[in-house]
Amino acid sequence: MDWTGVSEFVAVAETQSFTAAADKLGSSVVNVSRKVKALEQRLGVKLLQRTTRKVSLTEMGQQYYYDCKPLVEGLALAELNVSNIQHGISGQIRVTAPVTFGERYIAPLVNEFLALHGQIEVDLVLTNQKLDLIDSSIDVAIRLGHLNDSNLIAKKLATRQMFVCASPDYIATHGEPHTLSELAMHQCLVGSNQYWRFLQQGKGRNIRVNGRLKCNSGVSLLDAAISGLGLAQLPDYYVGDALARGDLVEVLPSYRDKEEGIWALYGHNRALPSKLDLFIRFLQQHIKKPA
Repeated sequence: MDWTGVSEFVAVAETQSFTAAADKLGSSVVNVSRKVKALEQRLGVKLLQRTTRKVSLTEMGQQYYYDCKPLVEGLALAELNVSNIQHGISGQIRVTAPVTFGERYIAPLVNEFLALHGQIEVDLVLTNQKLDLIDSSIDVAIRLGHLNDSNLIAKKLATRQMFVCASPDYIATHGEPHTLSELAMHQCLVGSNQYWRFLQQGKGRNIRVNGRLKCNSGVSLLDAAISGLGLAQLPDYYVGDALARGDLVEVLPSYRDKEEGIWALYGHNRALPSKLDLFIRFLQQHIKKPA
């Protein structure tokens, strides 16, 4: 396989600028432009639209970018792994993550990471409390959804989708809501946040909901929804199996909010420690979109 121009193309696609791509790669604008042009000639397609103001992807360029991005990231991670093994990176990484998501997605990846890097230790703290990174000596926190921590650096790992669901029995007995205003007439199973997020005519809306059950456990809310006690708004990794089995059905699908981010957060450091950089890159490369 000829990699010539691929890394340069991906950098231009992500920065939408030949100058920014050159800075990112530690190269020159002339060199980046030359390699991308050679790549287009080799493929026989136009990947980028160039104007005096900006650079954008063509339809073919968009597809090629999506195909090449994981390959470039994988190559970078492979080179980083070899370098780290050669230089013997070691030490402890203290990680916190929400309980259910951490058990299903983060803990298995931590195990894989430790198997690859025998001189690194991980202290994994699973809690639904948002621990202060400094007070709790946390190196990296896995956070879900919308972020409020402006004093932290965030790296996106994946995305999640929220669904409002109910059991067929609940709908048969109480009916199905078709508008947001109808939520006031239904039993809503409330989690740690009493506001549910929706998208209405392209704009986000927060709706305050009420019900007889309030619980800070997503697993408990899932069980209550399947048991027919009310509506629940939960992430895909809670309700995906129940939706597939028919134990739950989605309601208000036309108001479903946009996908939310799954993030790795860490403090501002002049230089990110090699062990932490290695761990975050590993998560970005291997974490799978919840389903």
